[in-house]
Amino acid sequence: MDIQLAALKFYDYSSFIRGYAKATIRRYRFVINYYCKYCNVTEFEQINEENIRKLFFYGRTERNWSTNTYINFIKSLVVFFRWCVKEKYMPENYAEKIEIPKLEKRLPPKLTKQQTMKLLEVVYNYPYQYKYLRYRNHAIFATFIMAGLRKGELLNLKFADVDLENLTIFVRQGKGNKDRMIPICFALAETLKRYVVERKRIHKTCPEFFASLNRNMGFTQMGLRNLVEIIKKASKINFGIHKLRHSFAVLMLEGGCDIYSLSKMMGHSDIKTTTIYLSATAEHLRAQITKHPLNNL
Repeated sequence: MDIQLAALKFYDYSSFIRGYAKATIRRYRFVINYYCKYCNVTEFEQINEENIRKLFFYGRTERNWSTNTYINFIKSLVVFFRWCVKEKYMPENYAEKIEIPKLEKRLPPKLTKQQTMKLLEVVYNYPYQYKYLRYRNHAIFATFIMAGLRKGELLNLKFADVDLENLTIFVRQGKGNKDRMIPICFALAETLKRYVVERKRIHKTCPEFFASLNRNMGFTQMGLRNLVEIIKKASKINFGIHKLRHSFAVLMLEGGCDIYSLSKMMGHSDIKTTTIYLSATAEHLRAQITKHPLNNL
């Protein structure tokens, strides 16, 4: 059977039955197409351990794949081939025989408190052509830094999900299809209120909380990408959206937030995922070492 035809069924299964995110489906599609193109396979009979191993050797030696990229590729193929075995397209899952390298333990990239303050200052004082952009863009970056939302969670945020009276943001179906409630601080609430007033003034009525300037619709991924590039250039600070999320986590720990509460706010399924931020904050570790019983001798 043709691999691409089976892959289309697999994408539908992953989306509608398993409920995987669009980003996950895109990754599956990219990896499957990459494997088929590099190994020049079109039928299931052509799939074998040898050409799969050849792909990963090429990726590591010629393409300089990071360990994380290697693992993402192998996991995607394992999931696809596992489904193919279940559907009886393949006799066995050849990808499961490929060795998986140990993932390096690296500290998450983050901004310092001074950098985040400078970033918010630059976003607010940038010479925009319209006042609406000032308030909206400042609200967007403040939400990333002070609430730790993921990019997709912020773009999918609905107007009804932001409760400024009760100081909460409701994230619907975040990563892993999980809902969660995030409390917001007064500084973020004031920033969002200014944006809401301006949003109403120019008659934005779309259900999305963050709206585009020229159309009555939600802010787009492309728009956010362009905005990040503009602010990076203006602030001379190298950052990405996920680095802002890491910065939120580290700043919360440095401020005294407990790891369990932070895990809930970040939407982590396993608290072990959150503990990596403990080693990323020197201030937190320094505060803990002062608790040594012999410290006051």
